[in-house]
Amino acid sequence: MRKYLFCAITLVMAGCSFTPDYQRPVAPVPAAWPADMNPGVGAGATAASLDWRSVFTDPQLQALIAAALEQNRDLRLAVARVDEARALAGIARADRFPTVDLAAQRAASLTPANLSPAGRQLNSQRYDVNLAVASFELDFWGRVKNLDDAGRANFLASDYARQAFRLSLIADVTNAYLSLLELRERLELAHATTKSRDETRSLIARRRDVGLAGDLDYLQADGAFQNSRAETASLARSHAAAENALRLLVGTAPTVANGRKLAQQGLIADLAVGLPAEVLLARPDVLAAEQKLIAANANIGAARAAFLPKIVLTAAAGTASSGLAGLFGGGSGAWSFLPVLRLPLFDAGRASGNVDLAEARKNIAVAEYEKTIQQAFREIADLLAGRSQLAEQLQAQEDNVTAQSRRLVLVEARYKAGVSSHLELLDAQREHFAAQQSALAVRRQLLSTTASFYKALGGGTVEQIN
Repeated sequence: MRKYLFCAITLVMAGCSFTPDYQRPVAPVPAAWPADMNPGVGAGATAASLDWRSVFTDPQLQALIAAALEQNRDLRLAVARVDEARALAGIARADRFPTVDLAAQRAASLTPANLSPAGRQLNSQRYDVNLAVASFELDFWGRVKNLDDAGRANFLASDYARQAFRLSLIADVTNAYLSLLELRERLELAHATTKSRDETRSLIARRRDVGLAGDLDYLQADGAFQNSRAETASLARSHAAAENALRLLVGTAPTVANGRKLAQQGLIADLAVGLPAEVLLARPDVLAAEQKLIAANANIGAARAAFLPKIVLTAAAGTASSGLAGLFGGGSGAWSFLPVLRLPLFDAGRASGNVDLAEARKNIAVAEYEKTIQQAFREIADLLAGRSQLAEQLQAQEDNVTAQSRRLVLVEARYKAGVSSHLELLDAQREHFAAQQSALAVRRQLLSTTASFYKALGGGTVEQIN
């Protein structure tokens, strides 16, 4: 019988492999960015090695980002989740070491005479003081080590997720700040336009009173004025909403001084983009997905180890005596040693099901890792395309503003000379206002693209890891 049992154990050990060798999946994306996107490879330090202060150089913006990193509640939640994962990893690691307890106890018993071998009532007591190791598993097959590795990988994944959220917060604060600046400038333009159209309406009213203008001209001027009022109210509402969004991100009431313009230099520095293999693997969300994959790989080894024998030790060493006074006297030493070997024979497929579950979760982790890389590639490729096209669009919009300004000057002169109609003047004013508003919107989009690059390229990841 012993021979057959030994053979069974040997076959189980021979037929089981432990943790699969981890190999990083090949990135399912091209090795280079599309040729027409002009990524600027090697044009400077990569975003992953740059602190956010060296990229977002506007002092006002830096103060907002610093406040958000300190006060934002969602970031606090992310940090708390990292602390939770760190604690869980520590618990898993503690299982690799024996737990030693100091125990002191007194045991007393009374045996009646009819149950006593001596035929008389027995009163006994015992005092024990010992150091005890309870249920310590000898990790021959690496089950506990794999659980420790999985816990550490889950902790790292949580920390990388915190870094990813931190980058998102920096980008969100920057975009909210830029949106606030844009709406502030657009609102200033709208106020100036409303004031100008009110003056035009008043002038036409006086001209109508002396017979130099008709009711149609006045109604057109009044309509343009009312439309400008409506546009101003709409922009004021959007401006208030932008302030509220920035307040939520920062965690406190934001202080944004007047006078800052989107066209001024020194808001955001340009960033170089490396090759996909360098850029994508520096992103914290990709690193987090890989750590989850490593944890899933380790869990397979822990699940496979359940098929193998488990050796658990329970031991104690100390003193024992029938009386308290003799507890530490000579000859009172006592010890116990209880090794237990457990070999699973039948569990109705539980261990096999756990292995299948672990392998399925690893396949899920592989797919999620590859999807994360694909999404990261698309995000950066979109930003590259947007940066190139938005720069061209901004140049066209600024040229349009110049053309519309010259047109408005000419039409105003012609109108005052009585050559052009008031309707032509209104059309020139409307086109000039729209061109200015569009130019501001495109400039903000271009700056937001640069801000989003810092997040998409894993800004500051190298500094945080080091």
